[in-house]
Amino acid sequence: MNPPVALTIAGSDSGGGAGIQTDLKTFAAHGVFGTSAITALTAQNTVGVRAVHVAPAEFVLAQVEAVLDDLPVAAVKTGMLATAEIVTAVAKLAAAGRLPNLVVDPVMVASSGDRLLEPAAERQYVEALLPHARVLTPNLSEAEVLLGTRIGTLAEQHDAARALAALGRRNGPCTVVVKGGHAVTDAPGDAVDVVCDGGATYELRARRVDTANNHGTGCTFAAAIAAGLARGDELPAAIEAAKAYVTRAIERGANWRLGSGHGPLAHGLAGR
Repeated sequence: MNPPVALTIAGSDSGGGAGIQTDLKTFAAHGVFGTSAITALTAQNTVGVRAVHVAPAEFVLAQVEAVLDDLPVAAVKTGMLATAEIVTAVAKLAAAGRLPNLVVDPVMVASSGDRLLEPAAERQYVEALLPHARVLTPNLSEAEVLLGTRIGTLAEQHDAARALAALGRRNGPCTVVVKGGHAVTDAPGDAVDVVCDGGATYELRARRVDTANNHGTGCTFAAAIAAGLARGDELPAAIEAAKAYVTRAIERGANWRLGSGHGPLAHGLAGR
């Protein structure tokens, strides 16, 4: 039997800890055949990003079309889309129904707090891409950018998940997972993700792992959801399994010493 197929549309991380490289590792760990369209090349390692070379939107579209025309893609995950033109191109494919089970990880803000997208691209996420997403997985900083508000408490994290779900409901139901609740003031020691599904919210909790090896957690989470959907899992089960997979991947790579900054996760040791 053939494996299910998933597509990631994202940037390349030369250090292997995030982006396309992490997505493909995650797909493979879930028994899913991974395909890719690269939006940007980055020169980076565990310490930081040194340079970025963005692909033209037309070439990103050509990569996606080549995959879709030949392979039975069952789920799609987006990561770093880099420019408003690329966001628009991907959104047009989604609007045409060509990106099934679309999981949007809106890579907008670096861990340093630096904005990674121009304002026009940020607006395109809300106006063009979000309405076609099945799942949206922003971290707290990205949710703040999308909504133009601050999120400092767990209650505000719930409010943000509901507000983003409402934005994405114009063309059908959108499930939102606002990640990274360990940063809110009233959830010490826990990594709390808030899920909004059908208007109701609930929490996914895991104990925070004391490690610097946390580069690419957001990419891994979104890719694991896409892998679950490609395998035919129901969405709530795919989200819960993705949370558990990320936690195991952090735990099993917690003592690695790869690089001098924020190291990678142990994707191949985490199972599914």
